[in-house]
Amino acid sequence: MGVRRPWVAGAFYPASPDRLRGAIEDSFTHPLGPGKLPQKGSEEREIIGVVCPHAGYMYSGPVAAHSYYHLASEKPPSAVIILGPNHTGLGGPVSMWGEGAWETPLGNVEIHEPLAKKIFEASDIIDMDESAHLREHSIEVQLPFLQYIYGETRIVPICMGFQDLGTSRAIGRAIAESVAGMDALILASTDLTHMETKDSAGEKDRGVIERIESMNEEALQSWVRSQRVSMCGYGPVSATLVAAKRLGATKAQLLAYGTSGDITSDMSAVVGYASAKITR
Repeated sequence: MGVRRPWVAGAFYPASPDRLRGAIEDSFTHPLGPGKLPQKGSEEREIIGVVCPHAGYMYSGPVAAHSYYHLASEKPPSAVIILGPNHTGLGGPVSMWGEGAWETPLGNVEIHEPLAKKIFEASDIIDMDESAHLREHSIEVQLPFLQYIYGETRIVPICMGFQDLGTSRAIGRAIAESVAGMDALILASTDLTHMETKDSAGEKDRGVIERIESMNEEALQSWVRSQRVSMCGYGPVSATLVAAKRLGATKAQLLAYGTSGDITSDMSAVVGYASAKITR
């Protein structure tokens, strides 16, 4: 495993470093975003996990910026474990990129190799498999935001093809066991309902958000199945909830919700986006 090259630069976000920084700043200052650029704040950190969308920045960037705004106000973590869904079907059921670095237009983001190894060894379901990551955007689009707020950081990317409750709990337990005593952050990358009317998406997504805020991964998975919610990353969110609770989280809070219709004004077929934080 060497350096993973960007797959969606120039599509989901600008390929030019200057334009990319501008797009990130526009997300923060957008009316649907926090409305201002992030400021450095406390030397403490209460946030254990966040939920962020992963569509093109013009669509989901303002909603995603809420999570990053809150992260920027706290102490940077020593590592960020990023859990994303597998949209391509490539690779194994659960795939980690465990060595090297990921490239973005803003530079390289190093893999936290010792932590990746610990998580891999703590789980019998995670494969070291780069093929699942090569054309997957759900983790990649988070990196420029992380680079913008932290400068440098180290990551552990995990791509989930299997997202069932058992798999999610196993991954969450492995993460919690591996980061005990570390100041790590867990990031769940997901969009919510896909290509339904705004009213339909809003109803389904409210159910998702309520179950995230109740920190109940089993109820979340049951809602997604019973209501046929086309949320692409319910497994990453479930695993993040499991790990966060084991690491002492007591509260989950919605930071922002919106849809692609808020940008395009087409309410007939929207995609839902949410940012949330999970705290001690």
